Amino acid sequence: MDASTTAALNRGGVADIITVGRKSGQPRRTEIYFHQFDGRYFVTGKPGPRDWVANLKADPHFVLHLKPGSVVEVPVTAELVTDVAERERIIWRCLTESWGRDERAARTEMPDRVASGLLIELTVG
Repeated sequence: MDASTTAALNRGGVADIITVGRKSGQPRRTEIYFHQFDGRYFVTGKPGPRDWVANLKADPHFVLHLKPGSVVEVPVTAELVTDVAERERIIWRCLTESWGRDERAARTEMPDRVASGLLIELTVG
C-alpha cells in the first residue's frame, strides 16, 4: 500500500463500501463514515438493521472506496466487535473524538450504542 493510501486510511472519514448482495450476488455500494484509532479502523452507527451489514455477515470481504476525490479501492475484511469492554472504549472515542460530543452527551448515548449499536472493525488486506 502506498503512502497516500495509508494517509487517507489514517484520516478516517467518508468512504463507500462495496459489498456483495447476499441474495442477489450483485455489488452494492453504500456510503459510510469510518474512524481510525491507534492504527485500527472502525465503522460505528446507531442501533437498527442495515442491508449492508447483513451482506457483510454473509461475506465479510468487501472493498473500501476512499473518498472524496480518491480513486483508491482497498480490499477489507469486516468483523463485528462483540466484546463489551472493547465496544465501550471504541464507541466512546467515536463519540468524543470523531464526532465531538461533550462528555454528558456521550454518556447519554453510550448505553444504547454499546448494547445494540453497530461497531465493525475493518482489517485492510
